[in-house]
Amino acid sequence: MAKLSFREQQLQLREDAIVASVNRLLSEKGFDLMTVDEVVADVGIAKASLYKHFPSKEDLAAAAMVKVLERALAEVARLREEEGGTPLDKLKGVARWTMQVQLAGEMPSLPAQNSSLRAALVAHKVYMDCLLRLSDELGEWIEAAQKDGSLRAELAPEVVLYTLFARACDPVLGLLKAAGQYSHEQIIDMLLLSCFGGLAASPSQVAVAAVPKLRKKAA
Repeated sequence: MAKLSFREQQLQLREDAIVASVNRLLSEKGFDLMTVDEVVADVGIAKASLYKHFPSKEDLAAAAMVKVLERALAEVARLREEEGGTPLDKLKGVARWTMQVQLAGEMPSLPAQNSSLRAALVAHKVYMDCLLRLSDELGEWIEAAQKDGSLRAELAPEVVLYTLFARACDPVLGLLKAAGQYSHEQIIDMLLLSCFGGLAASPSQVAVAAVPKLRKKAA
């Protein structure tokens, strides 16, 4: 790889600062409330300079999402290299990482319904490439977990995939964090249990809970 010139290095540093600012603002305020003026003020550059890197607010959001997807792919690669662990363990690891990123205030918050943003993301080649790569990686683990019986086989793989993606924007994380009753790890453990274990008690738990009632009746 050719060495970047000093000017190119400066431009890259400025672009990185812009994306970092956008990522934080999207996490704090969401796409609809974030403004370009806030980004330039936060980075300390002129709006014209920002537009040299990113022509629109949608492009800013796409750049922030690419950065997060690249981090997610790096985490998937790390989990894949770890020895041991079932496919379900790997999926739980990805979900845990996702929630850690959100609790740290580093997960962009994008609206579910926004035609201009959706169009910009679909047209963004790097974003789509990263998203498809991540989907394929997780899809492989999902299918393997369904095959070994650790995930419900009657669920379509894409339902499991979208459920995992939803953890990246789960409002329950923010609500529990704001309440201040639990540590971040406790919050993550509880939401992992609800995601992978469901809300219904297992048959063994139901049986244990029923024992005191049966004893009371017999007495």
